[in-house]
Amino acid sequence: MLRTETDHLHLARAIELAERGLGRVTPNPVVGAVVVQDGEVVGEGWHERFGGPHAERAAIGACGDRDLAGATIYVSLEPCCHHGKTPPCTDAIVEAGIKRVVVAADDPTEKASGRGLGILRDEGITVDVAGGELAAKARLQNQAFRKHARTGRPWVLFKSAMTLDGKVATRTGDSKWISGEGSRAVSHRWRSTVDAVVVGIGTALADDPQLTARIPDVHRQPRRVVFDATGRLPLDSKLVSEAPELPLTVVVSRAAPRSATDALESAGADLIVAAGENEPARVRSALDQLGEAGVTSLLLEGGPHLAGAFLDAGEIDEVRLFLAPLLLGGAAARDPLEGEGVERIGDALRALTLECERSDEDVLIRARLREW
Repeated sequence: MLRTETDHLHLARAIELAERGLGRVTPNPVVGAVVVQDGEVVGEGWHERFGGPHAERAAIGACGDRDLAGATIYVSLEPCCHHGKTPPCTDAIVEAGIKRVVVAADDPTEKASGRGLGILRDEGITVDVAGGELAAKARLQNQAFRKHARTGRPWVLFKSAMTLDGKVATRTGDSKWISGEGSRAVSHRWRSTVDAVVVGIGTALADDPQLTARIPDVHRQPRRVVFDATGRLPLDSKLVSEAPELPLTVVVSRAAPRSATDALESAGADLIVAAGENEPARVRSALDQLGEAGVTSLLLEGGPHLAGAFLDAGEIDEVRLFLAPLLLGGAAARDPLEGEGVERIGDALRALTLECERSDEDVLIRARLREW
């Protein structure tokens, strides 16, 4: 538990610092840390890049040659206690002489999960773990890391742009552009923070997209993933033409012709063969394999058929919908989600949280469906 308002302020700062690593440290979590001694902040740090120093070591390093005996370190996530690309942060804390550690959230991985806190306590260090709003905020900023640690599958964010009457395309399939330019820029920023961007073959054929983050200061481009059961993705498409320089994964079924899969692989695409008796089962199979390949988060951009399969599979964790000031009408216009759906309102998946904000001329609706 936090003891003072000062504890609350310093831990909130650690959580704020953690955000700076978003999109740069995957598959690791984002983490921030603040070192305080005699009521003064003497060092701050965050996990800046994958393979680089963790937040605790960065914050301790920022203190220079200062003697940290008796200091307190505030960390947004439980300090690691295992050797990976860097030594354990628990060692750095002990060696620095820090006597109190305040943590916002636990690390759910098997190699951590309370072990780091136990090691610190065994060394005589006082450990306090936050609850309430700060703990929830720290967990939410690492949903991809937490889901992957617990299930092996990536966290899924479903994004769509729809009209006031809930349509994502006209009856002829035209969908450019429903959302405004400002909203599309926001979508590109989201692409820059996830490991993969996913579409179905219908979207790939209709739009010939690049699925890249086309905004300034992008640290790395996401993997492009196309669900394409029978290997129909054209070899001259933008997606294939830019592989393997920009990673491309094509998810096929066992029904895909060998000639098509061989051609895609020769062109630089990676292939995943999704098994299962129906589309939701094949979605889960593909997510298992993507997770094994290190994909911890993905942005699902459609189309409606694939999005419906993800929903039926129970694999949509958050929804972000741009609501544009347009009306399409038409019984044959496309809805954002297809698939089987549910038969009764009582069986519908209810959001845990719902937030609305303006996005240029559109309205952005955020709905969190699960917390990990």
